[in-house]
Amino acid sequence: MLFDYTTSSAMLTSHYQLTHALFPTWLMFTAIVAFLSSASSTFAAEREVTQPNIVVFLADDAGWGDYSFSGNTNLSTPHIDSIARGGASIDRFFVCSVCSPTRAEFLTGRYHQRGGVRGVSTGQERLDLSERTLADSLRAAGYATGAFGKWHNGSQWPYHPNARGFDEYFGYTSGHWGEYFNPPLEHNGKLNNYEGYIVDICTDRAITFIEASKNKPFFCYVPFTTPHSPWSVPSADWKRFQDKPLEKRATNLKQEQLDQTRCALAMVENQDRNVGRVLSKLDELKLRENTIVVYFSDNGPNSARWTGGMKGKKGTTDEGGVRSVCYIQWPKRIAAAQTIQPIAGAIDLLPTLLSLAGVKHVGELPLDGRDLAPLLTGQQPEWPERLLFTTWAGKVSARSQTHRLDEQGLLFDMQSDPGQTTPVNDREPKLTAEMKSAVAKWKAEMERELALDATPPLEATLLEGVKLTNVDARPIPLGYREFPITMLPARDGQPVGGVKRSSSAPNSSYFVNWKSTDDKVVWLVDVNVHGKYLVTIDYTCPEADAGSTLELRLGKSRLVATVTPGWDPPLYTDQDTLPRPPAESSMKPFRTLDLGVVELQPGIGLLTLQATKIPGNSVMDLRRVTLVLQD
Repeated sequence: MLFDYTTSSAMLTSHYQLTHALFPTWLMFTAIVAFLSSASSTFAAEREVTQPNIVVFLADDAGWGDYSFSGNTNLSTPHIDSIARGGASIDRFFVCSVCSPTRAEFLTGRYHQRGGVRGVSTGQERLDLSERTLADSLRAAGYATGAFGKWHNGSQWPYHPNARGFDEYFGYTSGHWGEYFNPPLEHNGKLNNYEGYIVDICTDRAITFIEASKNKPFFCYVPFTTPHSPWSVPSADWKRFQDKPLEKRATNLKQEQLDQTRCALAMVENQDRNVGRVLSKLDELKLRENTIVVYFSDNGPNSARWTGGMKGKKGTTDEGGVRSVCYIQWPKRIAAAQTIQPIAGAIDLLPTLLSLAGVKHVGELPLDGRDLAPLLTGQQPEWPERLLFTTWAGKVSARSQTHRLDEQGLLFDMQSDPGQTTPVNDREPKLTAEMKSAVAKWKAEMERELALDATPPLEATLLEGVKLTNVDARPIPLGYREFPITMLPARDGQPVGGVKRSSSAPNSSYFVNWKSTDDKVVWLVDVNVHGKYLVTIDYTCPEADAGSTLELRLGKSRLVATVTPGWDPPLYTDQDTLPRPPAESSMKPFRTLDLGVVELQPGIGLLTLQATKIPGNSVMDLRRVTLVLQD
């Protein structure tokens, strides 16, 4: 048996052809102008009718079993379920084990290793600049594009969502955010504080975008932040679950923590309500009929809870760790109440959505995904057998239509044994050998792809006696006139000496334990343009410790400032529904301090922040450094 796991861009081209209007040129000048104006208006009006809007909801850490449509009676998700009932449910839809790889595969239609995504933090989540996203293609075709929520494929320009095809971006670019209530969030590069619950706030912005874009085709991407931890949900949602008996339980009962399950389900119900708000707005604007709506998740559940008996959760490559719901609705062309049986994955969404929209992909790199449009629109095409691959932490699993080869090389019949309890290697030696060979070939190819990005610039391997061991070797871009703000959060930097992160999970961490003049924090940066940069930091410092002298340096440039005034607010104690896991930072409000202006030259170097005088017991806790290129 042969398995096809790639689809060339040439094979997809026929699905992406655009219709170009031809206008006569034989009229006099004034008539030509009038005619073209009229024709342009007619074409625009026709496009509004024929080109579908696209709304994509992406859950964060919700498993296949976290929805009532999947059979979970512990909760009710009527609005999310309505997408499946009014359209198609892809029965076996596979994503990655963790967040940023899935997002990269959805955005590009390619396996995440091809785009340089190898991790979830410290810069490893960045999507290569050679990749072209779904938003790039839709914007080139005249769509308004907006993203509202968690990005997780690069923070600094040109990795920022505003540089990857999105006209508007609102949310946070890291893989995890520690404040779910009254959070600081970014709008097109500028960080501000907002009141409310993070999911509600981002949905508000998505609805505003839809209202503003209603007269042209739009792509509205809503990557929710829940049910990712911390376990934090509005009290009204929690009250429904706080003491609720749970009928559906985890495959491994001993691993399930019932309050975590209750909180995750409360988060999903809150998310369902926000999905309903968006769908209601589409109805109100009479856009629902010609809007493609997609809902899926980025990996398996982030705790042990009901998965229909499947093995695995987030971070594993077993079925329960990588199977997601995927619902696609388009009343105009996709019949209701369909179940799509062929296996599919996140890599298929880009070619599928572009095909449905009649939009050409602007990227030149070959796609791994397949166009599912023929399946969704009832064309009953021939559908060759294929394999879908998943990898995390060096472990690879492969899925065919009927079988899964796990990371240990054990083969399971997923039709008769969805819990992966009994290997069938002895019964299926030929299939085992074929799938093992395919895995080895795919793994070698992906390792070659990653190797292209893995070698750091020669000058970056050791700078100022600092060897970069805990962050991605690719320098952080800094200084673009079209996007003058560059934020350098703690998650992208490396502590040196006694400085530590506030938790083992870098994404929402800050630097602590800064007590010695030998301590420092560093970021490997690549300055794009020569210029003067305003430098600020976000810090906290006990009043008794205020007054440390800081030196910021990059190459021959120096900037000296004093950490003052003291600012020592308490940690937030009322944000979490359940106690925060030890791996996650407890958060607090940070104060912004203006350090001054420094002149920087283009090139790669180590941006270093170090204290030269420490009058108290510590320097400060540091969340980020921000540099703004001045006019």
